[in-house]
Amino acid sequence: MKYFALHKEHYRKTLVLAYPIILAQMGQMLTGIVDNMMVGRVSTAALAASSFANGIFSNIMIFGMGFAFGLTPLIGKAIGQKDTDKVSNLLRHSILVNIILGVVLTVLLFICSQFMHLMGQPKDVYELATPYFLVISSSMLPLMLFFTFKQFTEGISITKPAMFFTLLSNALNIILNYILIYGKLGFPALGLIGAGWATLISRVLQAVGLFAYIWYAKKFSQYNKHKNHQFIFRKETISELFKLGTPIALQLTMEVAAFAMGTIMMGWVGKVELAAHQIALSLASLTFMTVSGIALATTVRVSNQMGEGNYKEMRLAGITSVQMVVVFMVLCGMAFFLLNEWLPIAFTEDKNVISVAASLLLIAAVFQVSDGIQVTMMGALRGLSDVNRPTYIALVAYWFIALPVAYIFTFKLDFNEVGIWLGLVCGLSMASILLLFRFHKLTKKMIVEQRAIKSDPSIVV
Repeated sequence: MKYFALHKEHYRKTLVLAYPIILAQMGQMLTGIVDNMMVGRVSTAALAASSFANGIFSNIMIFGMGFAFGLTPLIGKAIGQKDTDKVSNLLRHSILVNIILGVVLTVLLFICSQFMHLMGQPKDVYELATPYFLVISSSMLPLMLFFTFKQFTEGISITKPAMFFTLLSNALNIILNYILIYGKLGFPALGLIGAGWATLISRVLQAVGLFAYIWYAKKFSQYNKHKNHQFIFRKETISELFKLGTPIALQLTMEVAAFAMGTIMMGWVGKVELAAHQIALSLASLTFMTVSGIALATTVRVSNQMGEGNYKEMRLAGITSVQMVVVFMVLCGMAFFLLNEWLPIAFTEDKNVISVAASLLLIAAVFQVSDGIQVTMMGALRGLSDVNRPTYIALVAYWFIALPVAYIFTFKLDFNEVGIWLGLVCGLSMASILLLFRFHKLTKKMIVEQRAIKSDPSIVV
């Protein structure tokens, strides 16, 4: 209790900043979960197709989202230094870069759609998945615009606008899903592809809404200097965005790609297992997106304190965030363990799928804490602008540990669907240990060097 009282201000500040981000993150994830829940009522094949298509789309989307994340620590540091001009400059360059990236990623997604039949999935799955995938791929550009404005507002510690438009978009997606999937209000029943159109429409309106709010709201006027000034392209700013955004994008992509590869391998096991995998993964992703909201808040708080040169508080901001995440993920793990046979019922009536999903949720319960630690430490290290070493850690943990172990357990030792998830447990555990150690080492070194300089200003570290 004494420790809590001593650091309660850190807990409070992080939670105040994080809860709108958490709701926004959960809203993004709920779009896919609601699609799965409503599509699962159509057929098991449709649910498996949704899993397959979203697994591929998520890899490309996460890369774009990760790149956009690079804007937040840069703005957070500029805010800590009270450099408004720098914030404005970063915003307008980020808009330009992310529009171009959004177009490139959309083209890449459309190219991927031509090879879905070669990925070892059952015929009825990839035939349903391909048209759905093409529709949701069209939402990549509006998503990149939304991510740009979301990371900007979060970087200046104004987190509620993105939350509001995300939740509004999610509500619209549910309504449109009901109308288009099942054929209500005179519309034909489109099934899975109806869910795709609902997702596309809601994401376009989400991006337009947040853009309009930032453009016209007075609270952002000091950062909207590009309204009345000619845009000046600066290679230095573009370089900053790429140096920070690219490694973050690779970090996130390697983790999500590992899970997506797990999804593809699950398709090799069977259609029922693939559908069950999507259910368990959707629920695990919901808890992940919750703590990723805390991780994003941690990025802002750490970068602000770094900009102010307050390294001791910077370190405490990261440590207290991890403590909160561990408590939350322990509770989530307990929920998965106790409700493993009940939660899948919300997605499907297929008893075979429910049984397999229940077994996977027991494994998900095991990796909740390590998943929470690794994403929070990634956020804290981004706040320090330390992105290259964590990228190597992600590569080793997910591609040299998680996937090989998953393949061996599943196809060599005949653990079947359980083997894939055991491999993911190994990768997440390794990532959490290495990233926690990295943050501890870096922040301790920064504090020691700062103390040395203060005690003897002639020291050059």
